[in-house]
Amino acid sequence: MARKVVSRKAKAEEAEAAEKQVATKKKAAKKKATKRKTKKAAAEVRMKLYWGVFSQNLKRVAVFEFDQKDEAEKRATELSKGGKSPHFVQKVKEEIKPE
Repeated sequence: MARKVVSRKAKAEEAEAAEKQVATKKKAAKKKATKRKTKKAAAEVRMKLYWGVFSQNLKRVAVFEFDQKDEAEKRATELSKGGKSPHFVQKVKEEIKPE
């Protein structure tokens, strides 16, 4: 079977056209990539520290202001008396809701 004769000029033109297409696609892709959305800055959450009295099952029984640690410890010892499950005092952070 006879081979088809290919013109070198035609092949060169096809190659140049393909290169131009690739170049335009790259430019379009670069333009799309440069557009970035900025994220909103997360609102600053304010926290307040308390003393919490917890049972052995990690259930919070009482909450006291941070300067009332002695009262929190007294409450924990009261709840632990009489063979009941032991209670303990631990710091608790809670979010302050804006008004």
